[in-house]
Amino acid sequence: MPSKKILPYIIAEIGQAHEGSLGILHSYIDVVAQTGVNAIKFQMHIAEAESSEYEPFRVMFSLEDETRFDYWKRMGFSLEQWKAIKKHCDEVGLDFICSPFSNLAVDWLEEIDVKYYKIGSGEVNNFLILEKIAQTGKRIIISSGMSSYPELDETVNFLKERNVDFSILQCTTAYPTQPDQYGLNVISELKQRYNVPIGFSDHSAKKEACIAATALGASILEFHVVFDRALFGPDAKASLTLGEAKELVESVRNIAKAMENPIDKNNIESLIPLKQIFEKSLAINKDLPKNHIITFEDLEAKKPKGFGIDASQFQKIIGKTLKKELKQWDFLNETDLV
Repeated sequence: MPSKKILPYIIAEIGQAHEGSLGILHSYIDVVAQTGVNAIKFQMHIAEAESSEYEPFRVMFSLEDETRFDYWKRMGFSLEQWKAIKKHCDEVGLDFICSPFSNLAVDWLEEIDVKYYKIGSGEVNNFLILEKIAQTGKRIIISSGMSSYPELDETVNFLKERNVDFSILQCTTAYPTQPDQYGLNVISELKQRYNVPIGFSDHSAKKEACIAATALGASILEFHVVFDRALFGPDAKASLTLGEAKELVESVRNIAKAMENPIDKNNIESLIPLKQIFEKSLAINKDLPKNHIITFEDLEAKKPKGFGIDASQFQKIIGKTLKKELKQWDFLNETDLV
């Protein structure tokens, strides 16, 4: 688990939403700090170390980058700029989390003094970078979106052999993720299989998935955020707006609080005053003479409880005889019966 803060631990992913603009990135930090999340997550791309001109676009979205490699170059920041980003996060009370995509990025993040690492779905079986991170002794959060169980088993064994503290996120690599792709069932499967903290990484652009994951016991949540889903970029359509993120955090905290406070249905002491108001007593629905034999058709139930025989006991009353005349809507008590 990344932190002992109240669970679930919530991470707002900026990804590439900054579009290579340092000013926009810092604007995200300030606004994300107002949503109530625990952490803000970035991706550290050092183009020359992680990619080449041969890398294809996942989605051909860019009108200004001739190749994916050009895009990564435009998305990069210098080490000094990253230090300032980390400092800004510290100042506004956000944990700084970053996904490295090269061993050089790990070196930079160590110089920045990152607390823990996020491993993207495409790096789960990159044992070179996992070895590099394992040597730091830092905690790792793994997204499992592109991994089968045999592949995850390899990674889990690799990390356990090196005594790495890690957690795993159920993730579906689809942008945006559709409801039939959420894979909420995998949360419990991962818990049973690996016995480590399990979370949920979402790309649905909907609040519902993370709320459901919380109810299913996810202890970490991650989702992309963007100022507006109409903005340029590969992940905008799969992101929550900042307003939606704030609403989600409130909902998740409420659900988590509910999960931590189970209700004992046998303990209704606090409800007794309300039961007195809302429950009912038996009454007569018409004028009835003395010696009348009570039938079902004679009875009504009226508030409040305690002014007549409890309405729940009506079956015991049918067939009994009135010892006195009763008027319509009079409450019916044991003393009225022979």
